[in-house]
Formats: sequence, structure tokens, C-alpha cells
Amino acid sequence: MLKRHERPSFQVKRFPKQLSLCMSLISCALFSISSFAQTVSYSQAEQYVVENAYGSQAQQALRQASQLEMEAVKNLGLPRIDLNARAYAFHSETSVPLESSKRRLENSLTNGFDEKLSQWENVLPPDVIDQVSQGFNQVVSDGLNKVPNNLDVTVQDRDIRTSVSMVMPLYMGGKINSAKQIANIQAQRSNISEKQQQDTQRFEMIQAYFNVQLQQQLLNSALFNFDAMQQHYNNALKLEKQGFINKGQRMQFEVARNNAERAYQNAQSNLHASEFSLQNLLQTKENLKLSTPLFVNLAQNHSLDKLLANYDQNSSLIKKLQMDTELANENVKVQQATKKPSVFAFGEYGLDNKENWIVGVMAKYNLFSGMDNNKNIRAAELKKHAAELITERTKQEVENVLYKSYSELSSSQNSHQLLSQNTKAAQENLRIQQLSFKEGMGTATQVIDAQNALSALKTEMALNSYKYILSLATLLQSYGSIDEFKLYVNQPRTDYIR
Repeated sequence: MLKRHERPSFQVKRFPKQLSLCMSLISCALFSISSFAQTVSYSQAEQYVVENAYGSQAQQALRQASQLEMEAVKNLGLPRIDLNARAYAFHSETSVPLESSKRRLENSLTNGFDEKLSQWENVLPPDVIDQVSQGFNQVVSDGLNKVPNNLDVTVQDRDIRTSVSMVMPLYMGGKINSAKQIANIQAQRSNISEKQQQDTQRFEMIQAYFNVQLQQQLLNSALFNFDAMQQHYNNALKLEKQGFINKGQRMQFEVARNNAERAYQNAQSNLHASEFSLQNLLQTKENLKLSTPLFVNLAQNHSLDKLLANYDQNSSLIKKLQMDTELANENVKVQQATKKPSVFAFGEYGLDNKENWIVGVMAKYNLFSGMDNNKNIRAAELKKHAAELITERTKQEVENVLYKSYSELSSSQNSHQLLSQNTKAAQENLRIQQLSFKEGMGTATQVIDAQNALSALKTEMALNSYKYILSLATLLQSYGSIDEFKLYVNQPRTDYIR
């Protein structure tokens, strides 16, 4: 089966009937392929790539992640409550001194016994009381002497204890507010990144979609030129047989025909490459029939002064850089907070039968950590300043792009009008040169030059239209409104290159 836009090789001198048959087969094959091709407009292609491109899906996931991170920190500053469980086994060996305890016990016993004996002073003789007291003291002393002065004790225990604890920051020097603000800025920045990614996908689709249309027009121009040169060559063969022109003049047409065929084959190859790129972008292997042609809006729809005055309010790139500056500013606050004290309230309640509890307030101020906080603060301030400078530099670059793309846009519109006029003149010139050659008043070179001039104008008109489309896309992307590109396709006063 013949592939799209392929032409079989043939020899005109020997197979004139086969040539007609081959052309008929090619037409049938092209019709068959186009009838099964999927028709896709630019709007449909843009919608698909914005929703299904891998980059868009990745950025959507990152946006959702940033949103969840923002929601995760919104309750920072509230008490932290933990359920604690401790299972432990305890073993300890120690030596307990008993000497002082023995003395206290001896003194307590002897003093107590003497007090009891004092009650018998009027009953018993004093010498008896002294003997009894001395005997008791000796017994106590002998008994305690049998007790060692040190006691080796081994303590073992196993237990499971549970409790509920609470820690609540009372003052953190601004760290909590900065953490919430950073998460909020990052979520907003992720939203802008998603839109920026979608705009990038749109620009990529504009390049791929209309590059196929450009290559199709270049192929049509090359085919038109090749067919015309083939017709001129056929006519030259007849004129040579009839003796009206010589062999040298006929060979001029043959060389021109061969050059046109070579240009046509190159155009075929370029078209196939551009079609593959578009199919790859749309994640399909089906044949595509593009319904949105190359176009040029004849009316100027933009004001350069307005674009330069308002682009920073629309450009996703500038908005992202401004948020980077805000993040750098919050980082300065975080570094400054490291030099301030932190105050916490805490409490713990045991869940065992003893129901032990504790509450209190703790303040912490770092005196030395090996980290120079002043230098960290200065570094954060320099990063903030750098972010501001980068933003301003990027604004200059965006303004240059806006000015350049606006100029190229206007230039393409003016060129289109001139090319349209020149194309009409070139068509009339070709008609005149063909008549002059048939009547013997013109040369083969003049006909070939006229044919090439017309083909070149058709090619240049297609290239100029593609240049206009890319300039428009660049202008809209830099301004931050490339999502409006599809509105320009169907505007009034628009020329289409079909």
C-alpha cells in the first residue's frame, strides 16, 4: 500500500500510460487514508495536551501535594497531645551504709530503757538499777555489733506505665506564623506553576500542530511545482519531436523537473517527521487530519504600551518570581526567630492506679549552639535581595520578548499583504511566459524561472504565516494569556493558508 504523499518513480518517455495509472492509484490511496484519518482541530488538540500531557499531570500532582502541605500546618500552635506507653525492666545493685542507723537505734533503745527504769527508782536500789541499765546497754551493743555496717541491696522491677502528655507552644518568636505563611505561599506558587506548565504545553502544541500544517503547505507547493515542471517537460518532449526546440532546451526542463522532484521528496520527509512529533505529543499512532489551517489576522489586536504596562500582573513567570521573594522574606523571619526565646506549657497525667500528674511552663533560650545566627540572618537577607534583583532582570527580558514578538507580528501581517499581491502577479507572469514560449517568443529559462518564482512565493507565504503564529503565541505566552490563542483562529478579517 502506498504511504501518504509518496509518488512512485516513473519514466515519462517509455511509460506514458503507466504514469496515468500510477497517478490514479496515488489519488485513490490518499483518499482512502484521509477517509480513515481522525479529524482534529487546534482547540481539541490543545485541550487534550493540557489535560493529559505527562508534564501537566505531574504539575497537577505537585499542586495537590502543596495544597495538602498547607492544610497540614494550619493547626500549628495548638496543643500537642500524646499517649505514652513505657514498658521497662529495672535492675540495680547498691551498698547501703548502716553504721549511722545502728548508732541511732542504739541510742533510741538505751534512752527508752533508761526512762522505763527511772520509774523504779523508789522501789529498787540505785545499784540494782545501774546494773540492769549497764546490762541492757551491753546486750543492745552486742546485738547491734552483729549487724554489718554496710548492706548490699539488689533492686529489680518490671512494669508497664501509660500516660497522657501535652505540650503547647506559647511563644516561638514568630516561627509558627512563618511556617504557615511559607506553606500558603508555596501552595499559591504551585497553582501558578501548574498554569505555567499548561501554558508551556499550549505553546508546544502550537508549534507542533501548525508545523504540520506548514510542512503540508510546503509539500503542496513542492508537489504543485513538480507537477508543473513535469507538464513543462512533457510539452518540451512534444516540441522537440516536432522540431520547434532543440535537445538542449528540452534538457533544461528535464533538469528543472528533477530538481522539483528532489524538493518534493525532501518536503515529504519533513512532513512525516512533523506528523510523528504531533502524534507523539497527542499520545496516539492514528493518522490525523488537521482542520485548523495556517492563518494571519489582518487586524492588529494589541497595544504595545498596554502590554508593557500590564504584563507583570498576568505573567506566570513574574508571579512565581515575586512569590520566591516572599518566601525569601519569610525565611529572614525564621532566621530572626532563632535568636528569640521559646516558651512552652506542658503537662502529663499517669493512667495507672496511682494517677500521678505534672503541669508546668518551660522557657528555652539558646546561649550557644555552634551556629552563628547573625550570619544566617544576613545570608537570608542577601537571598531575598537576590530574588528581587532576579525578578527585575526577568522583567527586562520579558519586555524585550514582548517588544520583539510584537514587531515580528506586525512585520508578518505586512509581509502577508505584500506576498498576496506578489502571488497574483507571479501567477499572471507564469501564464504570460507559457504563452510566449509556445509561440516561440520566450525561452525555457523564462518559463522555469516564472514557475519557480510562483512556487517560492507560495512557500514564503506559508513560512510567513507560521512565523506570524509563533510570534502571536510568544507574545501571548510572555503576557500570560496564551490560553486565548484559540480565539484568534476564528477572528474576522483573517486569511487562511489552505
